[in-house]
Amino acid sequence: MQKLASSDTLHQHFPQGLHYSLLKSSKSFQETQQFHAFSLKTGIFSHPSISSRLLSLYADPKINNLRYARSVFDRIEYPTLVLWNIIIKCYVENQQSHEAISLFVELLGNFPPDEFTFPCVIKGCAKLNAVKEGKQIHGLVLKLGFGLDKFVQGSLVNLYSKCGEIGFAHKLFDEIDEKDLVLWNSLLDGYARCKEVKLAMKLFGEMPEKDCFSWTVLLDGLAKCGEVETAREIFEKMPNKNLVSWNTMVYGYMKAGDVNSACKLFNRMPTRDLITWNSMIGGFELNLRFLQALKMFERMLKEEFRPSHATLVSVISAVSGLASLGKGISIHSYIVKSGIELDGVVGTVLIEMYSKCGSIDSALKVFRTIHHKKLGHWTAIIVGLSIHGMAEHALKLFLEMCRIGLKPNAITFVGVLNACSHAGLINDGRGYFNSMINEYGIKPTIEHYGCLVDILCRAGHLEEAKNIIEEMPIRPNKVIWMTLLSGARKHGNPKIGEYAAQHLIELAPETTGSYVVLSNMYAVAGEWDKVSKVREMMKTRGLRKDPGCSSIEHRGVLHEFIVGDKSHPQTKEIYSKLSEMREKLKFAGHVPDTSQVLLCIEEEEGKEAELENHSERLAIAFGLINVEAGCPIRIMKNLRVCNDCHSVTKLLSKIYSREIIVRDNSRFHHFKNGLCSCKDFW
Repeated sequence: MQKLASSDTLHQHFPQGLHYSLLKSSKSFQETQQFHAFSLKTGIFSHPSISSRLLSLYADPKINNLRYARSVFDRIEYPTLVLWNIIIKCYVENQQSHEAISLFVELLGNFPPDEFTFPCVIKGCAKLNAVKEGKQIHGLVLKLGFGLDKFVQGSLVNLYSKCGEIGFAHKLFDEIDEKDLVLWNSLLDGYARCKEVKLAMKLFGEMPEKDCFSWTVLLDGLAKCGEVETAREIFEKMPNKNLVSWNTMVYGYMKAGDVNSACKLFNRMPTRDLITWNSMIGGFELNLRFLQALKMFERMLKEEFRPSHATLVSVISAVSGLASLGKGISIHSYIVKSGIELDGVVGTVLIEMYSKCGSIDSALKVFRTIHHKKLGHWTAIIVGLSIHGMAEHALKLFLEMCRIGLKPNAITFVGVLNACSHAGLINDGRGYFNSMINEYGIKPTIEHYGCLVDILCRAGHLEEAKNIIEEMPIRPNKVIWMTLLSGARKHGNPKIGEYAAQHLIELAPETTGSYVVLSNMYAVAGEWDKVSKVREMMKTRGLRKDPGCSSIEHRGVLHEFIVGDKSHPQTKEIYSKLSEMREKLKFAGHVPDTSQVLLCIEEEEGKEAELENHSERLAIAFGLINVEAGCPIRIMKNLRVCNDCHSVTKLLSKIYSREIIVRDNSRFHHFKNGLCSCKDFW
């Protein structure tokens, strides 16, 4: 359409029919806007043919501008049923089905709906999974006599299929005489969604014709149900494999844990899209292949694919699994440079990542930069602060969150109770547990009971913890019994320790930790005969104690150490540094706590040598050699830090003027100037 002349000229020289012809020839949003403005200025908008045509153009998929379509609709004094149908459809197509249903209700006060209204509004119900509203509309369909219209019938089959009412769907399907491919596919999709894969396979075999969608729907249903081998057979038989089917198989293999097959399929793919990359990265993260997830992300960027929020969530979660702060900082920098907002899930996982990598200050900075904080952001920082032992800060933020009107959920309370546990706040813990139930109506899960038991066990209230376990309405899991056992060992109560160990071994005989803690409890008491019996039991059952392992990241490389490790390329320098550390510790007055050596070693020197070779000390020595002065030494350990190593690390932080951050199997310890953030309560 050529540039419009002035409105006065057009109004004077062009008859009404020509106005409509010009409008009919409009194709672009800009041309339609120009004529829209002209029609308002000249007053011809009020002519039904003009306003109707404008509404149709704005609602047309080529333009699809809901805001302008609604503005036109609202200016039409007496919209016809056709125009109501157009605007309702526009809302549905723009993923605003709630508004579409509201308009439908408003329509009922003006016109009876027709065979064009019903399919559209039923589609909106399907998108919302609003089966209750869908059934009400179905009743109206029958009342107004549209029950035999094939398009209405098809939309109802689709509604019930998508909403899991597969019985209703099949009953309607059987009542339809002329069944087209769309109808067959709708029912097939319903069976796949309901995970009725055998019935889906049967229906698939009965279909008179099939298209690419038919094959893909069946494939997707099989993959999501874990029937990967059957899915593979269907995939290989597909006459024309599309990208969706390739992606479905990659996802299916990853979900089933068959990473190798997923990788082989990925390498065979003729083309890839963002869903492909997300399936691979998310799949690696799901299967704990964190390093492979990061490498796949780097490869994706090299091939110039822009990551989505889903990609970033998976890759940040992989960084959390590796506890690789350097890689986390790099990905955060990419997010900032790309101008990606942190108001959603990306912000939440970024807070979690920094917390799990030991940089709680960075987690707090991310939290503060988020302008529109949602519950997930508050929960993530509360949980993060709690595992870093910063209970006061965590509880302060919790109270602030409640003050501004955000209602905590079950996960928030896990963070709050953990904060109480790590700080020894027994009364606060009991209070928050009760308020969760009484004030917020949250039913305690096994995690909440676990936190409460942990609070009591750490503080030595073993009988109360035991009573709670016996009275809780949920069957205790191995974590709860392990917590009671560890508490009994810490507070020297062999009676409760044996009670907990008996239940734990009955529930999960493969749990190595139960035998180890029980053995250690006997060793502390000097009951070496019982120690031997427990170790013999482990040997008979083919169980081995997990060796202490500590890791430290330096310049993008993860360095791992086990007790007495001499395999590292810098072993000579590390053991030289250990000797230096020993002398400085001795000069500072440190006396090794040999009660922590739970082996039958007679000589005191042998016990001291055993302590000196603990994995975290090797990692600290490596850090002192390699990590630049002024930068924290960050260490991850797979087991609980022993008392002697805890005392030693406090002293080393003062002797070398270094901040040392250690994450053990339950929390973070921040050592600085001879003190620890846990205040010796862990």
